[in-house]
Amino acid sequence: MSIAGGLPCAVERAVLHGCETLQIFTRSASQWRARPLPGDEVAGFRAALARSGIFPAVAHASYLINLATRSPSLRAQSIASFGEELDRAEALGLMGVVLHPGACTGGSEPEALHLVGDAIRELLKERRRAKVMVVLENTAGQGTSVGHRFEHLAAIIARAGGSRRIGVCLDTCHLLAAGFDIVSAGGYEATFEAFDRVVGLDRLRVFHLNDSKRTMGSRVDRHEHIGRGEIGLAAFRRLLNDERFDHLPMIVETPKTEGRRGVPDVDPLDKMNLETLRRLRGKK
Repeated sequence: MSIAGGLPCAVERAVLHGCETLQIFTRSASQWRARPLPGDEVAGFRAALARSGIFPAVAHASYLINLATRSPSLRAQSIASFGEELDRAEALGLMGVVLHPGACTGGSEPEALHLVGDAIRELLKERRRAKVMVVLENTAGQGTSVGHRFEHLAAIIARAGGSRRIGVCLDTCHLLAAGFDIVSAGGYEATFEAFDRVVGLDRLRVFHLNDSKRTMGSRVDRHEHIGRGEIGLAAFRRLLNDERFDHLPMIVETPKTEGRRGVPDVDPLDKMNLETLRRLRGKK
């Protein structure tokens, strides 16, 4: 949900849509500079969230952050920015910050994974008393991005010291684009068996539920409305009714109606996607 109008407005929007969980950007996703969070706005957000009963709430990190880069200046900027993201999320009482691992800007893939793990280890070490989690999101594998294989996520976690404050977010669109067959019943089971074997289901903290405009293995990240893409309703029904994931937040990142950033109200496209998913829940 958008934070336009102030952070508490994101909670208001979530309540209007009947949400059970919430994801926000605590800052602009496309700018390095972030406005400071006023104390009264932080208090208002925390109070609104507590009243709403929505749990958990998470932040998504800025898309500019690249912990996998070998550029000294970009790496320093990315580490500082992600540290700020973690501090903002801690102040707001959020469960964690969802992070795209980054993209290689030279060097080998293993080196890039080491750079990500090293950065996360240091950031968590500097925040020993904090509770906020780093939640690594799988990627579609577009360009030189890392994180599209479960082995990548496992390598980052291992390099970061295996902290229990590192979790994983699985995005359905990204899974399909990266080549995981989550559409067929057999492919779905094989995908989660592989994830459990390589990473561990105990690391799974969040789902992003997005259909995909592109076909399996395309390695192109293009979100589509639920049931209107290459994943289809049957696969989402299977996931929504998988008892292993009953306790996990499932967040929709499908396209929104353009031009609706003013006073909190119901976005027709968000309403459509949420209602589609609710109809599938409890229907095996």
